[in-house]
Amino acid sequence: MKNIIKLFITIAIFYYLFKDIDFNEFYNILAKSHGGWILLALILQLGSTYLAAYRWFKISQLLVFKEKLSFYVQSYFKGTFFNQVLPSSIGGDAVRIIDLTRKNYNKKDAFYGVFVDRVVGLVGLLVLNLIASIVFFGTFKQDFSLLIILITFSGISGFLFLFHLEKIKFLGNYKFLDLFHRLARRLNALYPTNSILLKHIGISVLVHILSILTIYALSLSLDVHLSFQVFLIAVPPVFLLTIVPISLAGWGIREGAMIGIFMLVGADETKILVMSILYGLLLILSALPGSYFWIRSKKAT
Repeated sequence: MKNIIKLFITIAIFYYLFKDIDFNEFYNILAKSHGGWILLALILQLGSTYLAAYRWFKISQLLVFKEKLSFYVQSYFKGTFFNQVLPSSIGGDAVRIIDLTRKNYNKKDAFYGVFVDRVVGLVGLLVLNLIASIVFFGTFKQDFSLLIILITFSGISGFLFLFHLEKIKFLGNYKFLDLFHRLARRLNALYPTNSILLKHIGISVLVHILSILTIYALSLSLDVHLSFQVFLIAVPPVFLLTIVPISLAGWGIREGAMIGIFMLVGADETKILVMSILYGLLLILSALPGSYFWIRSKKAT
């Protein structure tokens, strides 16, 4: 039922986005796209997924998990496949947790490992967006830039504050708040020094730079004449919005957000829509190795 609702929301958003689009222009833009740039974009996206799996591997090394890097790469691609391709109630994070529990690890430990990986990935996105918005301040209108700086700074501050929740003992007396108290304990145990945390956040920043380069390469394939600094500021908010699980794999939300943000710098609406759809299709294509790993793991069991 949940996926049916998401399907209707996705269709409704695309109906709204396409109602004023000239289909002939849309087709001509797509037909004239440069295949070389699209191939490069695919390679960059595969690299981003691989690097994200490597980050999870490095985080897991600090916990109880003793698997090789290849395990995390295969599991991460499987999770990406479930997120992007299969309309399943089992999300990619759940797939990764299940993979770890099948290796006889505790489900709670598996959950925390995946959760920390997610949080560190999100913080890396916020850090990248904050730095880009400050360094290239003036690329967008002042109000938009200040809003991005406020949101990203608040998110990073919230993450840093999470480390101090361990000291607030009474949180452990409340069932809901105890989750944050236990998470703070885990984070402090996981990152006794800032250097390790900074390394993992640095990996996350590189993961997102590769994803942004993917979209930038697609823009070049469509002759969208915008500087890379525009993408460094505009794309992270789009990624943040697609985290909200109200459509199928972020479809519709991503396209609407990209059009809305890129139009602030005078980009062509139709070209941005084509670019976003191409990126969605590229995410599916780059997730296909996960189908092979999933089928192979099913045969192994």
